[in-house]
Amino acid sequence: MQYFASDYMEGAHPLILQRLMEINMEKNSGYGTDEHCERAKEKIRKACNAPEAEIFFLVGGTQTNATVIGAALKSYQGVIAAETGHISCHEAGAIEYGGHKVITLPQYNGKLSAADVEKYLETYYGDETHEHIVMPGMVYISHPTEYGTVYTEEELKALKEVCVKYDMYLYADGARMGYGLGAEGTEVTLETIAKYCDMFYIGGTKVGALFGEAVVFTKPKTIPHFFSITKQNGALLAKGWLLGTQFDVLFTDDLYLKLGREAVRLAIKLKNALREKGYEIFMDSPTNQQFVVLENEKMKEISEKVTYSFWEKLDENHTVVRFATSWATTEEDVDKLIEML
Repeated sequence: MQYFASDYMEGAHPLILQRLMEINMEKNSGYGTDEHCERAKEKIRKACNAPEAEIFFLVGGTQTNATVIGAALKSYQGVIAAETGHISCHEAGAIEYGGHKVITLPQYNGKLSAADVEKYLETYYGDETHEHIVMPGMVYISHPTEYGTVYTEEELKALKEVCVKYDMYLYADGARMGYGLGAEGTEVTLETIAKYCDMFYIGGTKVGALFGEAVVFTKPKTIPHFFSITKQNGALLAKGWLLGTQFDVLFTDDLYLKLGREAVRLAIKLKNALREKGYEIFMDSPTNQQFVVLENEKMKEISEKVTYSFWEKLDENHTVVRFATSWATTEEDVDKLIEML
């Protein structure tokens, strides 16, 4: 079998495991107050060119989204997201469970349009009864999106301008941030993300870490007492150094970016081979996720030799599936898949 179902099927990069073994018997203070976390935070601040940024380490993506969004919004506010946004489709209602409505708008190749967001807000504030309606308090995006597409700097700037105009937060889900930063032809860097987003997280779970996400608030005191809020949500890890150490390694010698770029290179190689063999590409993704339209019978045949993710039913006879490379995918893995196809 070949395994391309997701980008979190393996454990952790060997350098992370090596470092964890090296510090295994150290005595470290708890809850992220240790030197490993501080060192990782400084490296992330430098990579973001955000010297005043506040950084917190959490364990997983859904936990992070629920904690950050719940902390940022007032009780009467909701969050705007693309109809295909992760918080809308793939988090089992975690945001609504926390008391905040997810307000969905149309998606364009997985992305939100600033024009659509502004139109929605104009309609909301133009309604004389808007005090009776859930108030938008945040715009949520993911980079890359659920379809592996990425925002341009111009698109981020436009979304930010709308958020500033209506006094809203712009928040980026970065579960696969490394693959977004390593996307083919992208102009967006971590510095770009930090420039336009009020808050975002850098995903480790899917990009080389055993687990862990680094939440970045670009300005201090964006969310006062976020440490306490994290604990309230059961999201504060006592052995915080396990998180900090992993990000310390990932942000040493550009490892995080290198892992993302290599996974993307192999994904593009796979996409090109799929096209050459006559497969229909559903969405032209420049990242590690590649979406392919398969006849249902062909899908069953392929499933006997390779794992993939079901994405959506296209019609009665066709299904969209996803092949995902990861930080651990090898050239040999991709070559075997291409040969099998």
